[in-house]
Amino acid sequence: MGVSNKRPRQLNYSVNVKGPKSGNKVANTIKHYKKLQERIAFEGSTKWLINAVEIVLLKLKKYSININKI
Repeated sequence: MGVSNKRPRQLNYSVNVKGPKSGNKVANTIKHYKKLQERIAFEGSTKWLINAVEIVLLKLKKYSININKI
């Protein structure tokens, strides 16, 4: 990259204005798990719900959240 006389397009925003993009990940995962449990109780165990619960359980494991304490 050489010398460029163009204006810096990637630097013309305030870094402090932008907020966190994923501040509620853990809370949303817990909320999603509870919602899926309600749906399983209402609809029964469908393949879609089983797959969705599997994904949520992996996220809970990733965030080190014990399922028994939810």
